[in-house]
Amino acid sequence: MSPFDVNFEELKKSAEENNCIAVHFDVPNIIKESSEAAESAKIFDQHCVHSPRDEFAKANFFIDLTKSEEELFSALHKKHRYNINYAKKNGVTVRESTEDKDFDIFYALYKETGVRQKFYFRGHSYLRNMWDVFNKAGLAKLLIAEHEGEPLAAWILLSYEGVLYYPYGGSTERKKNLFASTVLGWEALLLGKKMGCSAFDMWGASVDLNNTSDEYYGFSIFKSKFGAKHVVYIDSYDMVINEKLYTFFNMANSFRWKLLKLIR
Repeated sequence: MSPFDVNFEELKKSAEENNCIAVHFDVPNIIKESSEAAESAKIFDQHCVHSPRDEFAKANFFIDLTKSEEELFSALHKKHRYNINYAKKNGVTVRESTEDKDFDIFYALYKETGVRQKFYFRGHSYLRNMWDVFNKAGLAKLLIAEHEGEPLAAWILLSYEGVLYYPYGGSTERKKNLFASTVLGWEALLLGKKMGCSAFDMWGASVDLNNTSDEYYGFSIFKSKFGAKHVVYIDSYDMVINEKLYTFFNMANSFRWKLLKLIR
């Protein structure tokens, strides 16, 4: 959310009436190097404090879908180009779906990935509700990569106001030598073009692409090889309503995340 669109006084009044502890502006949609970054930070600083934690990734990758298919393919890393051709040559196919039955295929692959890579994955009911809402509105699609009828990778894609988003995906370790996820990413670009989208938002990345210890490092490098532009957003902010409870909440939340990392 842009701070230029926020009536902070009205927002604070509403938050107080609803007994809120704080209003969290998580990774505002303002690119750090943009012309409006300094003024945005100034507005937030007048009404908020810096948040101790970003809930969403503070960096992202974007791909310009107004380019031709040939330009997009040429922009891919040479390894991605090779893997896409290899996957197709060896029988990997990608199909598009809006069928509810295929959501369960996606979720099984997504959960398998979460367990394998030890990240905190969403529950089935959460993602199914999201899928139902966006699918009924005509804004959601599934892409599923298969080999000889076996699903190897699947992505949920959302479209809104000319932008295609890739929020969730998953893959299996089986037949990983067929590079199903890579060909799936390429087909997502082509789908975005077919839908008339001007940009592909790849939904999160590491801030420092050289930091191999970052939890986002692996999939950030994967995304970067699609010829994507790397951007970093400004800081997250909190408009504090109840200072005592806000302090207690942050202490408890910090302890919660430390505990989760220990048991992961």
